[in-house]
Amino acid sequence: MAEVLVRKRLVTVEEIFHEGGPVSDRVIKRGAAVAVIKNPFAGRYVEDIAFFMKDLEPLGVSLAQQLLDALGGDAKAVEGYGKGAIVGTAGEIEHGALWHVPGGYAMRDVLGSTKAIVPSTKKVGGPGTRLDVPITHINASYVRTHYDAMEVGVPDAPRADEIALVLVMTMGGRVHARLGGLLAHQIEKWDGLR
Repeated sequence: MAEVLVRKRLVTVEEIFHEGGPVSDRVIKRGAAVAVIKNPFAGRYVEDIAFFMKDLEPLGVSLAQQLLDALGGDAKAVEGYGKGAIVGTAGEIEHGALWHVPGGYAMRDVLGSTKAIVPSTKKVGGPGTRLDVPITHINASYVRTHYDAMEVGVPDAPRADEIALVLVMTMGGRVHARLGGLLAHQIEKWDGLR
């Protein structure tokens, strides 16, 4: 096991009233939580890294709960989610992939029995790198109103030997969504798996 060393955490919440169209009668809130950690594999190639996913699980749950609390604490109000990682330049893209399981399952655990896969992205970059984290509906990946992304970054992270681990949750779809397709109230038993 490797110790997970967190340098900083950042939580941000947006309230969206409109995107140039009429002001919505429902404010859409979305938020991101980021934990900047030391990359235990930075600067060298290590064959066996999968064990670190287990080490990241407590951080994933803590970060997911912190984000849910920042959005008001009601898991039933969350409609969309996504995750991602920015790996510092002394690391590799595979180090960001370590976040897939602990980040995704942490949100699913905190939110309850969600059905849809948690979309993800990752990249290698230096301090201030921005990441467009994809978002889909928590119970059905084909709900078009919730196809979205949230741009996330930390001004001084990741440093070369760090990873910025990101979780995103939303309390609605795009504020002016009007493209049809499967709607949230039409989700049936297996829609999360389509």
